[in-house]
Amino acid sequence: MKDRISRANLRATRSSILGSYLNRAAQKSFFASLRISIRFAADEMGGDGKMGFARVCAVALFCSLILMSNFCGSCAYGLEDNQTAVLLVNASSHSGMRISDTLFGVFFEEINHAGAGGLWAELVSNRGFEAGGPNTPSNIDPWSIIGNDSTVFVTTDRTSCFERNKVALRMEVLCDNVGSIICPEGGVGIYNPGYWGMNIEDGKEYKIILHVRTAAEMKLSVSLTSTDGSQTLASSIITTAERDISNWTKVELLFTAKGSNAQSRLQLTTSNKGIIWLDQISVMPVDTYKGHGFRKELFALVADLKPRFLRFPGGCFVEGEWLRNAFRWKETLVPWEERSGHFGDVWMYWTDEGLGYYEFLQLAEDLGASPVWVVNNGVSHNDQVATPNILAFVQDTLDSIEFARGSPNSTWGSRRTAMGHPEPFELKYVAVGNEDCGKKNYLGNYLKFYYAIKAAYPDIKIITNCDGSSTPLDHPADMYDFHIYTSSNNLFSMSKQFDHTCRSGPKAFVSEYAVTGSDAGKGSLLAALGEAGFLIGLERNSDVVEMASYAPLFVNVNDRRWNPDAIVFNSWQQYGTPSYWVQQIFKESSGAIYYPSTIQADSSGSLISSAILWENLEENIKIIKIKIVNFGSNPVNFKISITGLQGTINSSQSSITVLTSSNVMDENSFDVPNKVFPVENFLPNAGTEMNIVISPHSLTSINLPLGPTTYISAI
Repeated sequence: MKDRISRANLRATRSSILGSYLNRAAQKSFFASLRISIRFAADEMGGDGKMGFARVCAVALFCSLILMSNFCGSCAYGLEDNQTAVLLVNASSHSGMRISDTLFGVFFEEINHAGAGGLWAELVSNRGFEAGGPNTPSNIDPWSIIGNDSTVFVTTDRTSCFERNKVALRMEVLCDNVGSIICPEGGVGIYNPGYWGMNIEDGKEYKIILHVRTAAEMKLSVSLTSTDGSQTLASSIITTAERDISNWTKVELLFTAKGSNAQSRLQLTTSNKGIIWLDQISVMPVDTYKGHGFRKELFALVADLKPRFLRFPGGCFVEGEWLRNAFRWKETLVPWEERSGHFGDVWMYWTDEGLGYYEFLQLAEDLGASPVWVVNNGVSHNDQVATPNILAFVQDTLDSIEFARGSPNSTWGSRRTAMGHPEPFELKYVAVGNEDCGKKNYLGNYLKFYYAIKAAYPDIKIITNCDGSSTPLDHPADMYDFHIYTSSNNLFSMSKQFDHTCRSGPKAFVSEYAVTGSDAGKGSLLAALGEAGFLIGLERNSDVVEMASYAPLFVNVNDRRWNPDAIVFNSWQQYGTPSYWVQQIFKESSGAIYYPSTIQADSSGSLISSAILWENLEENIKIIKIKIVNFGSNPVNFKISITGLQGTINSSQSSITVLTSSNVMDENSFDVPNKVFPVENFLPNAGTEMNIVISPHSLTSINLPLGPTTYISAI
């Protein structure tokens, strides 16, 4: 921050020479005029080289001021034409309202390959050959064969050593390095491209695990190679001469990459005739967040939002199109080789379930966020459990809570302890179902869950799927779920959604919100501004809104199931959409003090503002943060007045951050990841009275650190 302030002070000093009120365009024009005038003065008055430098500068300055006169006149005219507005902020101690400590968080759903091939760092797709189903022969996609019909025959059978995952790959090598059928150079075998390419980086370590069985004399080459196999980044040979693998054997290898390739693959090849079985094959980078298996770059983007909660694992992923394909948490508590995985029939792809219930709880802990566990209440998109038959599902949820919170000596707490986490996780929120309100059996099932959970864990806050923002709920709940996907105009206008909500009773959990449709694109500035206006409304109503999260959080560009999303990635790149950067600007709101602010303007329908006081604990300072969304297409001259402030504004460290772009439909991309990006600059003349021009189609954040309060005692 000190470097940023120093650079900002330098810019401010330079600008002050020209006058405090020249805008950026005026300064640019002034310097251009000055350059022209210097050339003119030097050519006309100092062509013989005898004219003094000071005289050249004086003449040049005089000429440039003449050239600028017309431009400055147009600047003044433009400012007069701008819409004007007054923003009044009441920062008195009695006017402040405490915002919910958990107002803004994140929602993770296994959609768009957010986990499998995303946040979960496993590089092998379909590592256990189970994605093709339990019947054999089966589809081994995305595994592919190296060789042809005359050299190798690959199929699947049910001979795995893992009882929960019986499918294994059987490879019969028909060629050899001697005899009538000679293997091609490099051998025959199989390869796995991962999730649209494995990102292998030079010098980094990768842990490879595979399970293998063969009675033949064989050398099996395990390699990380380029997409066509021509470049070998790391390799090792497993030979039957050195180890007995006549029975299923777990082989562990540690590779150090000697080269980089973002489109790498894992390949297993041999030039020895015989039959070999393979199963449960994994490639994991050693360098994951805290060794917990999370891809560090994606984890960092989420952590930078400072989320106060993590809602997981869905979403529709929790329900399934059919209950037989719903997420089953107990299936994920075993070692990864024994996790059965399942086909997510809502978003239509297989997950090996490396990212399971335990890992979600660990993720929340690593983020410093409260876990919000969304449980299946016996309802999917197409089938439902009748209320008289729901008790098994209720008990399943009680078991999941005991796993998270139970003592190490409890039945399920001991399972958590065995997985390496003896201390309980801080699970305080349980959402019963997802978007199930109105379905035939939901309310009856919900009540069974509610009373059973409250009897065992009275402190847990239970979230219903039924909306209570307009009319009171007809059943008990601590919070109610509110989802909204709409156009940018609609969402911006919904900043008043909770203005008239009953101030007592259950609070809102806006667990899914986003601008969607034609004006959202794949993540436009326009969408982000609509969302920013909505979030300001949530701040203002934080007495009745306890939590809010954007959806979806992640998308792998190779499998877009939903547009837009907050974070976009592939095997080796990632960036935040404008919606992500809006969340960055709002991240300090949780637990802050909200101050009332009023905009006075002839037409204020496209303007909305908020003011908060938050504490930067790292630097031990308090900061007034004023946010203004200009949803309109014209700049606005704001006169900002702050009254009742306890303390003084440190103008030397004040700043202004603006999120905008030249076109409302601008998006970020891998080529230009920061096309729409918050730009921070020093704010000169910061104080309780300020004049600031707010750009059209922008989110502006004015950051005013407070200096130490000075108390003067009467003598």
